[in-house]
Amino acid sequence: EHSGVGNGAEPGGGGAEAETDINLEVSFSEQALSYRDGSKVTQPVNEADDKLPDFKVVRDKTGMTKVGDLSAADMKKVRRLVLIEMTALFDTAGLDLKTHKPLKIRVKESGLFGVPLSTVLEQDQRRIPGTRVPLIMQRLISHIEEEGLHTEGLLRVPGASTRVKTVCHELELKFYDGLFLWETLKQHDAASLLKLFIRELPHPLLTVEYFSAFISVLKFPTKKQQLQALNLLVLLLPESSRDTLKALLEFLQRVIDHKEQNKMTLNNVAVVMAPNIFMFKGFRSKITEQQEFAMATGMANIVRLLIRYQNLLWTIPKFVMNQVRKQNTENQRKMNRDRAVKKLLKKMAYDREKNIEKVEKSSEAEGGIIRVQAPQFTKVSMAVQLTEELQASDILTRFLSQDSSVSVKREDLCLFEIGGNIKERCLDEETYMKALLELNPAAEWVIKSVQR
Repeated sequence: EHSGVGNGAEPGGGGAEAETDINLEVSFSEQALSYRDGSKVTQPVNEADDKLPDFKVVRDKTGMTKVGDLSAADMKKVRRLVLIEMTALFDTAGLDLKTHKPLKIRVKESGLFGVPLSTVLEQDQRRIPGTRVPLIMQRLISHIEEEGLHTEGLLRVPGASTRVKTVCHELELKFYDGLFLWETLKQHDAASLLKLFIRELPHPLLTVEYFSAFISVLKFPTKKQQLQALNLLVLLLPESSRDTLKALLEFLQRVIDHKEQNKMTLNNVAVVMAPNIFMFKGFRSKITEQQEFAMATGMANIVRLLIRYQNLLWTIPKFVMNQVRKQNTENQRKMNRDRAVKKLLKKMAYDREKNIEKVEKSSEAEGGIIRVQAPQFTKVSMAVQLTEELQASDILTRFLSQDSSVSVKREDLCLFEIGGNIKERCLDEETYMKALLELNPAAEWVIKSVQR
C-alpha cells in the first residue's frame, strides 16, 4: 500500500517504478552502496516542474513518524543516529561532509529584522509561550493570504523599495504593541518584507553548520539519494530553523497551488526564493556577483526539492526509529542491571504486583484488548478490542463519540504510544494498532491534546 508524498503534483516522468519507491526501512547509506555498484544516473539540470517524480513511501503498518511526534529525549537520539547515517551516506557517494562552526559576529539583540532567529523566538515566547515560528513571519504570511493567493506574480513582483523601508521601520516600532495598521499594507510589500526577514537573518535558516552540506546535495547521482540526504539534513536542523523552514515551505506550496491564476509555478517560486534562503547577510558580503550567479541554478533546484517533497523530508525514517527503540530497550536493561542490589525487594514487590496485574492484564491481553487512557478528559479508561484492521483514527473517533464533554477539536487530539521501547510518540492516524502492539508490547496508550 502506498502513500503519495508528492504534495499533490501530477505524477510525471517518474521513470521506473522502483526508482520512485522510497524505502525508509533500510539505512540510506546501505541503499547507496548498491547504487554505487550499479550505474551512475545523472539528472538533467533544468527539467520542467512536472518532470519531478512522484516519490512514494511504502506505508508502514506501525505508522509514519513525523518530526514533532516524539519526545525531546528521543529526538536527541534521532539527531545522533542521523549524524552517523549522514556521514556514511556522504562517504558512500565519495563526497566530503563539511560542517562549519558559526563565526562570532555582532548581531542586533532585539527587534524583528536582522536579528538571530533564536532571539526573535525568545521575544515571541515571552508574549505567547510555546511559539515555534516567529510571530512577525506568521503575521506576514497570513496577511499575504488574506489578500488572496491568486495575485499574478506574487513573491516575484517586488514592493516599492522606499515604502518597504518605511513599513519595516514602522513594524520595528509598533508590531509588538499591536499598533501597526495591517490594513494599509499592500500585498507585494508584505511579500517583500517576508523575503527581507529571511534574507536579513544573521545566520542562515539552513544554519552555518550544514550550509555547505545542503549545497552539496545535488552532487548525489540520483534524485532519490538527493532526497535521502535532504531528509537527514532537515532532521539535523535545530528545532527553531526546522519549524520556521517548514512554515515557509507550506506557505510556498499554497502559493503554487494557485499557479493557474498567479503564474507562480514551482520553478518560478524556487528561483525567486532561493537567493533569500541561501544568500543570507554574512554570505552575500563574501562572494562576487559572478559566484552568486553560478550558484543560482543549484540553489533553486534545492529549494524546488524542499518545497515539492516537504512531507517526505519531515518524516523520521523507520530504520532510525528502530534504532531509537533498540537504544531505549538497552538503556532500560542497563538500568535494571544497575538496580540488581535492590533486586530481592523488587522481586517480592514485583511478584505481588504481577499476580494482581496478571489477573487483570492477561485476561484482557489474551482477548486482544488494550486500555486507552485520557487523563486530561476523564478518569475512566476505555477498553478497546483489537482487530487486524483497527487504526489509531478508529480509537479517536470512538473516544469522541463516547465522551461528549470533550471540547477539543478532533485535529488537536492525538493517540500516544508511551513507554516500553519509546519515551512517547504521537501516532499517525493510519497506524495499525495490532502491528504496533507487537513492536512495543509494554506500551501504554494515552489520548492527549496537542499543539500543532
